[in-house]
Amino acid sequence: MKSLGRHIIAEFYDCDKEILDNIDAIEFHMKQAAYEAGATIVNSSFHRFLPYGVSGVVVVSESHLTIHTWPEYGYAAVDLFTCGDHVDPWRAFTYLKKVFKSQRAHVVEHLRGKYDEIGIPETASHKATIEEVKQAVASL
Repeated sequence: MKSLGRHIIAEFYDCDKEILDNIDAIEFHMKQAAYEAGATIVNSSFHRFLPYGVSGVVVVSESHLTIHTWPEYGYAAVDLFTCGDHVDPWRAFTYLKKVFKSQRAHVVEHLRGKYDEIGIPETASHKATIEEVKQAVASL
C-alpha cells in the first residue's frame, strides 16, 4: 500500500544513561540517524532539562526525527517520520538502538497519508511539477 509517509514510533529501554543525558551526544546521534536514513537535514533544535533529560528535533526535507529522553530510567521515546521513496526510517531506528545501547525496544510503524484513504491513485506521484516549482519560486 502506497502512502505519503512512514512514521516509526520507537521506545528504547535499558539504554546507556550517560548518553541519554548528554545533549551533544543526542544531537550528534539524531543527526547521524537522519543521514543513515538518507534524509536531508534542514535544521535542528535540542534542549537539556535540569536535573536531567534531553528533547530535540531534527527537521529534514523529508519530515522530522524527534527524541525525548529520561536518563534516570534509561528510556528514550523517538519518532522517525519520513516521506519519499529514497529515505528509510528503519536504518535510523537500527542506528539509534545500537548507539543508545538499548537492550530492548518497542516499535510501531504507521503509514501516513495512505493513498487509498485520501483518494490518490496508486500510480500518482506526489512530486511537484516544474510549473509548480516555478510558481512557488515566483511567489517568494
